[in-house]
Amino acid sequence: MATKTYAGQTVEVNDEGYMVDPSQWNKEIAAEMAKEEGIELTDKHVEVLEFLRAANEKGETLTIRRVGKSGITDIKGLYQLFPGGPLKFSSKFAGIPKPASCV
Repeated sequence: MATKTYAGQTVEVNDEGYMVDPSQWNKEIAAEMAKEEGIELTDKHVEVLEFLRAANEKGETLTIRRVGKSGITDIKGLYQLFPGGPLKFSSKFAGIPKPASCV
């Protein structure tokens, strides 16, 4: 495991850059992680991240379709918010493990 510093906090990340301990997550860390990928987080991004965190805490299976049905954004909107890997990047920025459906 490696460590990275985001928003002045040192966090443990795995080989793919996902946080090992989701309890260390906060919006400032998410914003810095997103910036590394060229994404500037908006309130809509944060809504998606908080939805994913809540679903993950409940043990729900995370899919693009589930986010699309959340009422926050549709699937097309999710791709616009997180281009190049909507569930992969949104999960990473949410501080939760990479979903099994992501390659």
